[in-house]
Amino acid sequence: MHPNKAALKRYCDAYGYPSADGYADAVNTFYAENADINVVHPFNKVAGAGAYIHRVLGSLQDAFENLCRTDYIAFGGDYENAEWVTNTGYYTGTFKKPWLGIQPTNTLAHLRFGEFHRMENGQAVESYIFFDLPELMIAAGQWPVKSSPGIKRGYTGYLAGPAKHDGHQWHENDPTRSQSSYEMVTKMLQSLATKDEAWRPYWHDNMFWYGPAAFGSFIGIEDFAGFQVPFEGAFSEWIGGTIPGSKTRHFTRFGDGDYVCSGGWPSLNMIQIKPFLDQAPTDERLYMRVCDWWRRDKTPQGDLLVENWVFVDIPDVLKQLGNDLFADIETP
Repeated sequence: MHPNKAALKRYCDAYGYPSADGYADAVNTFYAENADINVVHPFNKVAGAGAYIHRVLGSLQDAFENLCRTDYIAFGGDYENAEWVTNTGYYTGTFKKPWLGIQPTNTLAHLRFGEFHRMENGQAVESYIFFDLPELMIAAGQWPVKSSPGIKRGYTGYLAGPAKHDGHQWHENDPTRSQSSYEMVTKMLQSLATKDEAWRPYWHDNMFWYGPAAFGSFIGIEDFAGFQVPFEGAFSEWIGGTIPGSKTRHFTRFGDGDYVCSGGWPSLNMIQIKPFLDQAPTDERLYMRVCDWWRRDKTPQGDLLVENWVFVDIPDVLKQLGNDLFADIETP
């Protein structure tokens, strides 16, 4: 096992049956002392492992009784001469106390997360951590945006892990396959927001798109296109981190066997020209923090992308539009 994957595996395993001390020990072991940690709004920049324990994990443990975590995707790779690992899954516990102004339900609740860690000498020195806060708010009946595509036409709720149950890529994969997967996803991303929908040939007809809850999740390429094409059309420009000359970029993008990931902080930039998430057009450029994980498979239809897990920091987007969901909340 690659040393970086081994470090990530120890970190993930430590969350299975954690105590408060267990969380702290796991973070202090995994992270370099002065790691640069970035978390979705309203946390944003977190100064080091100690602050991450106090501000993020401590507040979660205080709000969620019996908090534990399951990771259903984990792998590693290189990007622009840097070493990375990534993982995604769910925190689960009984939602007992208010968290970020979200009122408790006193029932079992899930919080979807995704992480990217740049590694040096076996420790994380730079991290980007996504939570799908709207998913938790929707499940708790406290999401204020009425025109969210996820509520109007998509599925919102607990999202499955890989259909093949092979998301833990702790072993080393064929580098040729990993590179091929990386190139497939990169070309697909460069084909988004095209008039002829040039992204379609990269996907299986029965693909799964597990989107952020505010956008919803969809099965089948036509169902996904019913979301994606209007989403792109709400903006006069829709430019991702793979496009040359973009104002945004990916901090990482790599493949590991049949799996690929990417993330940008921000990744997308666009100018809003139509109503979006209850917000009137602004003609202003928006920046979206986005991350993805993809799985490809050799199917009877061809060697194609079949599953895609996506996060967008929607509270940060709404804040740019003048609607800060956490403006009156004192973050930990």
